Amino acid sequence: MSYTYTFWFAVAGLLMGHGIVGAGVGAILGFVFDNLRFSQRRSATPESGGYVSPLFALLGAIAKSDGRVSEAEIAVAERLMSRMGLDNGLRQVAIKAFNTGKQPEFDVTGPINALRQWAGLRRDHAFPVLDVVIETVLAEGNPSPEKMAILRQLAFALRISDMELMALMAMKGYVWQGAGGRYGTGHGGGYAPPQRNTQGPDPYAVLGIPRDADDRAIKRAYRKLISEHHPDRLGDLPEDMRKRAEARASDINAAYERIKAERGFK
Repeated sequence: MSYTYTFWFAVAGLLMGHGIVGAGVGAILGFVFDNLRFSQRRSATPESGGYVSPLFALLGAIAKSDGRVSEAEIAVAERLMSRMGLDNGLRQVAIKAFNTGKQPEFDVTGPINALRQWAGLRRDHAFPVLDVVIETVLAEGNPSPEKMAILRQLAFALRISDMELMALMAMKGYVWQGAGGRYGTGHGGGYAPPQRNTQGPDPYAVLGIPRDADDRAIKRAYRKLISEHHPDRLGDLPEDMRKRAEARASDINAAYERIKAERGFK
């Protein structure tokens, strides 16, 4: 555990003219921050196993939700284990959780609540989790309504809006086919799963804005997105999730550059 905040808060208390008492108070406050940072770091590493079990249980449930777990979905889970660098013990945890999740009548509420608790209020942690889950949802191509229902339940729990989820899907080259290009509220009323966009990601969908948005709105949407997805904000997330954030930041930048080129603004 690092005591960086403990040291600097103590120095600040001393320099502010409060002497030994100020240094002591500063050290106490710094120690609290160091402990919080240490706890976040542990919860964000694969070694802790804090998110491995609920994540793979949810992936198993998604894979089974449309009736059959395909080889493509199993391959996605296996690739994820390798990219996350799980040791043999955690790999067995992940496999067991995946097999548990694909059992009939498995309740996804438990793992979704566990992932929400792991992410906390940090949206920069929520987006990488969604990105991992989307990979399984799209493993067989156009996703089924059952898979999308679980994905949207997770997004809601992580405080990610339908519009933001639509933008994440757009980065994968998928567009929503519901009425008016919006997410439906169920399996009826114009609801249809996302479909692959053969022309590539729509830059406006990636930024989560309509095509008739003015230049100021476009710039504002870009700044908000890039601040939320920038890899430098991720702290000690696992390397695989960090790489996903880097890829999303690249997609956001590319979409913004395309729109700027089309509209001719700087």
